[in-house]
Amino acid sequence: MILRVLRVLKREFHASRLNAQRWRRFKDEFHTFRKLSEAAGRSLSVLWEDRYPQLEDRTSTTEFDAHYVYHTAWASRVLARTRPSVHVDISSCVYFSAMTSAFIPVRFYDYRPAALSLSNLTSEAADLTALHFDNETISSLSCMHTIEHVGLGRYGDTLDPQGDLAAARQLQRVLAPRGLLLIVVPVGRPRICFNAHRIYSYDQVVAMFDGLAVEEFSLLPDDFSRGLVTGASPGMVYQQRYGCGCFAFRKAR
Repeated sequence: MILRVLRVLKREFHASRLNAQRWRRFKDEFHTFRKLSEAAGRSLSVLWEDRYPQLEDRTSTTEFDAHYVYHTAWASRVLARTRPSVHVDISSCVYFSAMTSAFIPVRFYDYRPAALSLSNLTSEAADLTALHFDNETISSLSCMHTIEHVGLGRYGDTLDPQGDLAAARQLQRVLAPRGLLLIVVPVGRPRICFNAHRIYSYDQVVAMFDGLAVEEFSLLPDDFSRGLVTGASPGMVYQQRYGCGCFAFRKAR
């Protein structure tokens, strides 16, 4: 415990020193840039009261959230291939629905509805544990990086250890015969990281959707420099700590 506290204090000390250096550089560059701008005769004002410091973007490579870049890219490619007449998404990344609606009509639903206004896209409220859709009425459905949160209270939802299982049952209930369901969850050593998310084994995910068949499985490993592994072996999941499992499920009948 003491060693853990010391490590945290050491990180905070180095971070504070680094931030101080960045702030000094920002002030120096502000004054230099203002002089350059005045010399160039630009009409855009450069005032200290309009400053908007961005101190952490000077990196050698472009940083990104690998889970959210790769899983939405995977799902977009699936829909580009299957071309449904309409696609329903429950609580996935809003960027996915917004971009996909450029070529497929999308109906987006979330526990906290998004105020989106785009052609080919509707946005409404829905509770994943009690979906208001009729049985077997949705042919193309996605719920990505979502069910691992249900019941942990992170987004104002009711605390429920079985919340993810209730969500899985609802998704299976509304999926039409021969319908396609895209599910994305963290995979690796099974555990709950309260109140952020759950992490599942491959077998646990398949068991949650036991009324469906796995049509495709892709994996973003912990070492995402390899990119997304399509047609990944389920055995790879057990080697991960926080991988991103992308499952395409099909309802048989």
